[in-house]
Amino acid sequence: MSTHRALVLTRAHTLEFQNVPTPAPGAGQVNVHIRAAALNHRDVWIQQGKYAGIVFPSILGSDGAGTAEAVGEGVDAAWLGREVLINPSNRWGDNPAAQGADYHILGLPSAGTLQQMLTVPADRLHPKPAHLTFAQAAALPLAGLTAYRALVTQGQIRAGQRVLVTGIGGGVALFALQFAVALGAEVYVTSSSPDKLARAIQLGAKAGMNYREANWGAALKKQTGGMHLVVDSAGGDALNDALESLVPGGSLVLYGATAGLPSTLNLRRIFWNQLRIQGSTMGSDTDFAAMLDLVNEHQLVPVVDSVRPFAEALDAFAAMAAGQQFGKLVLSF
Repeated sequence: MSTHRALVLTRAHTLEFQNVPTPAPGAGQVNVHIRAAALNHRDVWIQQGKYAGIVFPSILGSDGAGTAEAVGEGVDAAWLGREVLINPSNRWGDNPAAQGADYHILGLPSAGTLQQMLTVPADRLHPKPAHLTFAQAAALPLAGLTAYRALVTQGQIRAGQRVLVTGIGGGVALFALQFAVALGAEVYVTSSSPDKLARAIQLGAKAGMNYREANWGAALKKQTGGMHLVVDSAGGDALNDALESLVPGGSLVLYGATAGLPSTLNLRRIFWNQLRIQGSTMGSDTDFAAMLDLVNEHQLVPVVDSVRPFAEALDAFAAMAAGQQFGKLVLSF
């Protein structure tokens, strides 16, 4: 059996390059020659042992784009040689409102994109957007899907609304900014970095707030008239400022809690102002297809912080852990 190069999590905190077997695709499967892969915080959390259900050895990576190299029984041969993008969301289930019990994300428990050849079900493949390079396309799947579901499916964004995207600089937040601008919203952002705020304004944000400043939510509401929708991944005590920024009847969509739980939560503000708090995750196959339609329609280009050769993957993990990037960290093969 032939082999290919992969980055393998052999034990907690330990990633090693190894040669691993290249299987023939089974029925309904396709072998994809990975041309570019991107990192997510999920990969670092798994590496650091901060994720549920970790097994060793594992090949991480949820984002990838490449070329279909071989197809298994029952797969249309027209896929052969095509440039493809991989949907990392698996077995969402029949309920569009929430994922089912069998739902899982590419890269754990199934082998992910941080390898030269990946075998995936054919129904996970989509044509790569023609206007994107492999590196740009690889930046899209997990973060783009998460942002789309939070904004559109759960947030019900509408043109003309004022929308706040917190924590600008990360992959999901930047996609949320780009998608919201494309959909006709007036977008505001938060960050503790003046540089990131300035770069977000270059991408179409109207203004930014430093979330380390006291009462920034009230200041933003006074400045703008208030947000109709907030998309947040941090949680923590800044959640109260996010709620303060909303107009009566506004919505807050949460897709993470990187800052932990808030020490207090102003429930009176929530019920008196008729606010809605909605949870969100990555998304369904319908969400993924609609996200790609949006990207293609508006010719959107993901924000890429850097592209490194696959051999420098450990440096990319270190950069992701440091959290200073603006956009996606991509590996090329």
